[in-house]
Amino acid sequence: MRIVGLTGGIASGKSTVSGLFRSSGVPVVDADIVARLLETATLQDVVKKGTPGWRKVANAFGDDILLENGEINRSRLGQIVFSDPAKRQLLNRLLAPHISSGIFWEIMKLWVKGCKVVVLDIPLLFETKIDRRTKPIIVVWVNPETQLQRLMARDGISEEEARNKINAQTSLDWKKTKADIVIDNSGSIEDTRTQFQNVLKQVTASLSWKEFAFSRESVAVLLISLFIGAWMLHSRI
Repeated sequence: MRIVGLTGGIASGKSTVSGLFRSSGVPVVDADIVARLLETATLQDVVKKGTPGWRKVANAFGDDILLENGEINRSRLGQIVFSDPAKRQLLNRLLAPHISSGIFWEIMKLWVKGCKVVVLDIPLLFETKIDRRTKPIIVVWVNPETQLQRLMARDGISEEEARNKINAQTSLDWKKTKADIVIDNSGSIEDTRTQFQNVLKQVTASLSWKEFAFSRESVAVLLISLFIGAWMLHSRI
């Protein structure tokens, strides 16, 4: 199985590329979706009062997010992180081990279905060290001025606010140096689609022997071979 890492930065166009993969039939595991599932399903256990998760979040966000009984006010925390991308990234970093667990199970579901290639759409791919589990790594890059203008237009914010949000993230130029594949989204959507078609060919090319070894088909062949070997040995006996 080939696990492709896809990342970028705020207003870089990562979501556009993620959508192109989906429309091309390549399954995408969206870390933001996994994180939202965790927030609704298991966050209460993860940040229960007295747990390590509770201490991390309380120390990072302060007493303003605590109820009178000391438990975390999930509603208040949600308001904070969904209105401030930098703080949402901070929460994601704190809960990264639990998010990674959710990603693992999403991949396992796709493995059971026989998917040979899966794309992990993860804004914090490098920050959470998940890049070590993905190959190739795709970074959706955009030049700084275009990123700034797009963010201002998208969120209706001032240049200062936009710069603060961009500076709160890991530099796109740094991420670019760590990429196996770079998609330059500074131009038109047509330019991005043209680049994407070339990337799609690379990503969906034949699996390496190592990737095939972890595919469902390989496991099935191994089990069948073991069964046949055991049967032949039993027949001789």
